[in-house]
Amino acid sequence: MPSPVPSPGGTVARTHSYDVSVTWTGNRGTGTSGYRAYDRDHVVTADGPPAIAASSDPAFRGDPRRWNPELELTAALSQCHMLWYLHLCAVAGVTVTSYADDAHGVMEEAADGSGRFTEVVLRPRVTVASAGMIEAAAALHGEASAKCFIANSVNFPVRHEPTVIADG
Repeated sequence: MPSPVPSPGGTVARTHSYDVSVTWTGNRGTGTSGYRAYDRDHVVTADGPPAIAASSDPAFRGDPRRWNPELELTAALSQCHMLWYLHLCAVAGVTVTSYADDAHGVMEEAADGSGRFTEVVLRPRVTVASAGMIEAAAALHGEASAKCFIANSVNFPVRHEPTVIADG
């Protein structure tokens, strides 16, 4: 349940909480007795949705058949943008009939093994009901980007390169 919290401007903001559990499932019998002695496999759960089978990126000895945190972050940015965009289109009278995104995240690994994302590029392909909606539909990506909760929470650029066409 959202909780009202006073914001710096004196208005009341709401807070939301998100609880997840991450359980490591990669013990092959000897735990972390050596760097190559264990799998990076784990399960991400939350109350309600199905579990996510996850691992680390294959570059870090992870299972390529499972989700990894870097993919999940890229997906979260794409999902948040899409959900805001669809909302803003509905409010503006722009009828979206199709939406797909091929998001691309870039992470830079440092010499000490640490790393950070340097950018995520969203490439939404949007179809709208009529040609007269294309201009408004294209412009609403900027507002969706500015409102996205996830994009507002990261310290790297989230760019968008949309393509908008009309049905037919």
